Amino acid sequence: MRVTLRGVVLAIAGVLMMPASTLTHHGSASFDETKEITVKGTVTEFLWANPHCFLKLEAKDDTGTVRNWNLEFGNPTGITSRGFRRTTFKPGDQVTVTLTPVKSGAPVGRVRTVVLANGQKL
Repeated sequence: MRVTLRGVVLAIAGVLMMPASTLTHHGSASFDETKEITVKGTVTEFLWANPHCFLKLEAKDDTGTVRNWNLEFGNPTGITSRGFRRTTFKPGDQVTVTLTPVKSGAPVGRVRTVVLANGQKL
């Protein structure tokens, strides 16, 4: 296979003309962007990883049933600028999280803000 300058230029031009939406890895379709809820609970795990960090916690719902929440953050670089660190959460920590829930009603959401037990808001 012979690579030509013309071929390389055409390939680069093709990539540059793709819409930005084709480069994103997912959207917000599963989240109900019209709602924001607050959940108080106990941290069970904090996953610091690309492409998203996740906070897992146990919280009682309105009926007193314990629900296991799986809450999505952005990537580590993005949330570091908001004050989060790999060591921000430990199992057993009490937190209050404001989040955008998923449309299905499952205990899943995207984190907006977190208030730590000491009152610090991130």
